[in-house]
Amino acid sequence: MLSILPSIPSHTTKFPTFPSSIVQKAERDADINLSLPGDGFDVVTRAKTTLELECPGVVSCADILATAARDLVVIVGGPFYKLGLGRKDGLESKARNTEGQFPEPTMPLSKVIDIFKSKGFSVQEMVALSGAHTIGFSHCKEFSYRLFNFSKNNEYDPKFNPEYAKGLRKLCENYTKDPTMSAFNDVMTPGKFDNMYYKNLKRGLGLLATDSALFDDNRTRPFVDMYASNETKFFQDFARVMHKVSILQIKTGNKGE
Repeated sequence: MLSILPSIPSHTTKFPTFPSSIVQKAERDADINLSLPGDGFDVVTRAKTTLELECPGVVSCADILATAARDLVVIVGGPFYKLGLGRKDGLESKARNTEGQFPEPTMPLSKVIDIFKSKGFSVQEMVALSGAHTIGFSHCKEFSYRLFNFSKNNEYDPKFNPEYAKGLRKLCENYTKDPTMSAFNDVMTPGKFDNMYYKNLKRGLGLLATDSALFDDNRTRPFVDMYASNETKFFQDFARVMHKVSILQIKTGNKGE
């Protein structure tokens, strides 16, 4: 699936499926984007092509991505939310433009909070956006260090539920030979948009280190507890913040196309 969040869109891409050239590496080929499945880019390409044939130069790839993500959330049971449409795409596509723009699975939580804060998002808003991990998957390489030879005293990260760790170790045992191997972000209800992600964190079922950190840190744990016990509140806050994301760093005039 197309990753929705917690990645904050930089909207620098001239075209999300625009390939790298001999001269420079395109944004879609930046390391942070390599885990996105090729069919996700294909969906955008086909949608863009169809729209260009009907109304050329009107609908941007940024709007296509935002709308596709929203519709996917709704299809799998999540809340509908309004989007700020009509934004433009950037005029260039460079992999280096992603550096420091996105939270990464191995980052300390303080660094993740700083990235969101720099974009105008509070800690609570960050936790609400992280709930998007109730659907989708992550490749084993993003969390394998938590599973094998974690430390001198622990074979795997002790924050994992032991049975969960056992299953993940089995699933990812050959990930170095097959980099496409992956696990659902939400092991309990992977195909449903709900608040199970937060309940999982309380049970030691957080897949990424940044997931587990949300329950361990006093700055974020109260919001994890709140959303785990109140799905309606999670849906309301997620919808509100996703609308805020849709109007982040809008390009106007000759700064976009």
